[in-house]
Amino acid sequence: MPDPAQDAPEVGPPKKSAAGIPAVINSVRHVNDQAGVRRGLPAMLALNQKGGFDCPGCAWPEPDKRHKAEFCENGAKAVAEEATRRTVGADFFARHPVADLFERSGYWLGQQGRLTEPMYLAEDATHYEPISWDRALDLVADELRGLESPDGAVFYTSGRTSNEAAFAYQLFARQLGTNNLPDCSNMCHESSGSALVETLGVGKGSVSLEDVYEADLIIVAGQNPGTNHPRMLSALEKAKRRGTRIITVNPLPEAGMKAFRNPQYARGLVGRGTELTDLFAQIRVGGDLALFSAVNRLLLAADRRGEQVLDHAFVDEFTHGFEDFAEALLAEPEDEFWARTERDTGLARELIEEIAAMTVASERIVVCWAMGLTQHKHSVPTIREVVNFLLLRGNVGRPGAGVCPVRGHSNVQGDRTMGIFERPAASFLDALDAEFGIESPRGHGHDTVNAIRAMGRGEVGVFFAMGGNFVAASPDTGVTEEAMRRVGLTVHVSTKLNRSHVVTGARALILPALARSDRDVVDGQSRWVTVEDSMGLVHASHGVLAPLSEGMYAEVDIVRELGRRLFGDSPVDWDAMADYDRIRDHVAGVVPGFEDFNAKARRPGGFALPHAPRDDRKFPTATGLANFTANGTYAPEVPEGRLLLQTLRSHDQYNTTIYGLDDRYRGIRHGRRVVLVNPEDARELGLADGAYTDLVGEWSDGRERRAPHFRVVHYPTARGSAAAYYPETNVLVPLDSTADVSNTPTSKSVVVRFEPSTQRV
Repeated sequence: MPDPAQDAPEVGPPKKSAAGIPAVINSVRHVNDQAGVRRGLPAMLALNQKGGFDCPGCAWPEPDKRHKAEFCENGAKAVAEEATRRTVGADFFARHPVADLFERSGYWLGQQGRLTEPMYLAEDATHYEPISWDRALDLVADELRGLESPDGAVFYTSGRTSNEAAFAYQLFARQLGTNNLPDCSNMCHESSGSALVETLGVGKGSVSLEDVYEADLIIVAGQNPGTNHPRMLSALEKAKRRGTRIITVNPLPEAGMKAFRNPQYARGLVGRGTELTDLFAQIRVGGDLALFSAVNRLLLAADRRGEQVLDHAFVDEFTHGFEDFAEALLAEPEDEFWARTERDTGLARELIEEIAAMTVASERIVVCWAMGLTQHKHSVPTIREVVNFLLLRGNVGRPGAGVCPVRGHSNVQGDRTMGIFERPAASFLDALDAEFGIESPRGHGHDTVNAIRAMGRGEVGVFFAMGGNFVAASPDTGVTEEAMRRVGLTVHVSTKLNRSHVVTGARALILPALARSDRDVVDGQSRWVTVEDSMGLVHASHGVLAPLSEGMYAEVDIVRELGRRLFGDSPVDWDAMADYDRIRDHVAGVVPGFEDFNAKARRPGGFALPHAPRDDRKFPTATGLANFTANGTYAPEVPEGRLLLQTLRSHDQYNTTIYGLDDRYRGIRHGRRVVLVNPEDARELGLADGAYTDLVGEWSDGRERRAPHFRVVHYPTARGSAAAYYPETNVLVPLDSTADVSNTPTSKSVVVRFEPSTQRV
């Protein structure tokens, strides 16, 4: 197939609702185009079913009672591309030198199909060539054995990896002697984990689906469920029909939060759907800390006037630091506070007061958020302020209330639970060492940003990626690519071709893996894995499709074969891990909450992990209580003539995987190189609708970062804010611009100026 141009889109009006008949049509089309009916239909009927396999897309949980079609449009696209009949083997690589593949778009690379056999790029070679599994694994083991230090290896993990593979993978790294275990959490919800561990003691959400249904008020902040977590819309619809009110906080109006046309019901196919949002707060990018601080100040002030707003019994018994928090928040003079708040948020005081009034009228409140809150310099203080908001009225540890960070990738939360973390707790390492008789390293390893820095300094001899598309997902594209090229050997365990396969170290391996939907059969016995969803539920996942090639290995088998080769006669019985039950028994001995793992994982629907704040109102923090925090004031500053750019996904996209070139809900077709700009901002900057511009990122290091040739689209964004798709705009995000505490790249707050475009891409 040709590589289509992506910079000349057709632009129409945005949609006013999400899903409905168009979602059904697009789902069917993608499945048929990629897999065909005979292969695609069985996969879709097993998707997200008890006894079936878990969606490789988002981590939103399934309800206990499920529809026969328990998936969304983006889930259908994800499975269609896994189930595709297209294949990429030795003949493909013989036709395409790496230099040619480097010039192709990520969309074109992904559309070529499933990888079917191991491929090796020798030093100074122009083409990948086939290599046997034995030779490939021997090569990796030899490279690791030859490192001067175990910290010369980096082991990256994608959220798609199963619990069993993730546990084996982190065990391998620690037996080698390193905690260099960066993962995709470092680039998305690390800020959530950092804030929640400090304030509540557990870095995960505290709510269940039932809590969402039972809430009086749900605030959805910095999140676009219609594109990124479409099944969440079903939960919001159910809550709405039970009387829940919903506040949406977002710089862009999104179709999914306006109205949801649920394709599971006739009313969603033929009617206008369910209107979800009761109040839309169109906030300036990066203004969420100021908003929640303002609402909290209003609550404190009302309570001091005697209006009985706060849950004093909860605050007195279960929290720490309330007086310091209140004093700090009320210290700024009233006029100065509101002038700054209105400037930082772009919202009128009257609207913020309406949010406070809705809060006071609601006994049970859930706050949901995603990357719109987590990818700023001040993300951790922002999420701490969200926790303050919930603590004030006792909305943690009771039904219908709590924190709901919505994880963006299936099992990204499970990978962390299994020990994929560069800064593991001593208790986890102690349990791991006791279980296996090894001595794990205790020094902190590299997260994603620090791994790129180490690669750039020439300190990494082996970069090993278990899934994902590291080069495309990482910030500062030019810097990341330069760093990757300084590595001795890059290894990617992958299902499909992507950008990371064409930006390599001196030598490179591609190892083709089974996908979530593939059957995993050894000696006639089917094996199954487990995953953890965004709400801490663990359940089994059984692949149903015949693999397209015998050359695909299960991720666990790749890890255990490396372990067997590298460690030989060691305390860890790597051969035994061909039996996934043995791995689950080991997990049960190491990870709290997984006792009797094998039995619990065999229950239909799985089991819920313990969560002390939710279950018992116990808070395993440094104080032993839920911590109020004083978070100060901060909002990104934007010089005159510049806008604050946030990166985002299109509707035909999941993370770095591009399914197509349309963004149906935003009215954009046949192109991705677009920048959404408020019409008034555009007029002030002289940016005509349809004009072409270069986006130039400005950062204190003085280095120019340019994303060329973007079509300007006049769009109802918040004033002062612009938006464009990633990974095309990752080039604008400096490696050294990261969130305080979490070190997450600031992909949602990039200062850009606009220059006339002089060349096409």
